[in-house]
Amino acid sequence: MREDAAQLMRLLEFTDSAFPVGTFSFSNGLETAAETGLVHDASTLEAYVWDIARQAAFTDGITALHAQRSYLAGDYSGILEADRQTLLCKMNDEVRLMSRRMGRKLAELAGRIRRDAMMEMWLSDIVSGLTPGTYPVGQGILFAACGIGERPLFASHQYGVMNMVLSAALRCVRVSHYDTQRILFELSERTEELFGQVREAGFEDMQTFVPQADILASMHEKGTKRLFMN
Repeated sequence: MREDAAQLMRLLEFTDSAFPVGTFSFSNGLETAAETGLVHDASTLEAYVWDIARQAAFTDGITALHAQRSYLAGDYSGILEADRQTLLCKMNDEVRLMSRRMGRKLAELAGRIRRDAMMEMWLSDIVSGLTPGTYPVGQGILFAACGIGERPLFASHQYGVMNMVLSAALRCVRVSHYDTQRILFELSERTEELFGQVREAGFEDMQTFVPQADILASMHEKGTKRLFMN
């Protein structure tokens, strides 16, 4: 893996909240958490973001790393299996929709940025309905194609998950930009520890058990008012 200014710029581009894959459209259950009062201030928001980030690390974080390794090994079947496993670990329709919509958008966008045969094959299979096309798998493919390593991939994945919730919080929780940036800064300190826990994990090690988050997402699917997609 090379390390130069172009690689760093690409990492920043793919991690930027302005990267147009639709993250602003989803709140990862936060909207319902705020409506029910579960999340109501900076302290409860920080706890919620950490729960979501940890769940994502032990699910999407694992499949993103496997997709990246499969790409580098020329193993397209491994990418398809990572895609399948990602969807299997998501317990409600809203989260599955989020991952698939963002994954397809990432594949389409990647094709406009950089031609890559394996990404094009993956997008073709998404369009044909042969694979779900989940976001973490798209991240794994794109980062591998651009020569960005495993640790930056995982860090980008974690940043995206945390920032998605924190950005949503500014619209539905009594917190300020100071609060959200402090939370992001402090939780980032735990990213290396999480990476160490999941880097050697297999699909059988994936853990999804954060019942509050799944219940909130299920409630959001049938909610009558919302700022974010379901």
